[in-house]
Amino acid sequence: MESLKVKDYMIHHPVTFKQNMSLTAALDKVIESESLGGPVVDEVGTLIGFISEHDLLEKLVKVSYICQDSYIVGDCMSTNVVSVHPDMLIIELAEMMKIGKPKVYPVVDDENRLVGLINRRAVLRAINKNLKACFSHQI
Repeated sequence: MESLKVKDYMIHHPVTFKQNMSLTAALDKVIESESLGGPVVDEVGTLIGFISEHDLLEKLVKVSYICQDSYIVGDCMSTNVVSVHPDMLIIELAEMMKIGKPKVYPVVDDENRLVGLINRRAVLRAINKNLKACFSHQI
């Protein structure tokens, strides 16, 4: 499992959001893609935040009461985003996931540009593949 890297299991073209996008447009995008949210990027693809279903729910409940779409993604996105590098080992990310809250991590290059997304399911897929390989050698 030491050789398994994030880049081998990440989603290469994740759903992304822009800071000035309306929350209702972001909600449409989340529902359509069945994602849990996603990275917020600027014009050149630099990671500037993350918007989750929870973030949307919190603000959109208010919007539904007043029937006015006055919020944008930038109003409720998290800016303190934990990201990982594509060359990070899956085992290191699994350890982070055990102690950290995020279920989804943006994957960024050395210039903080978004190159992918990795979630718990992808990490479990990598672990499962490794376990199957281990057990097949024992037979």
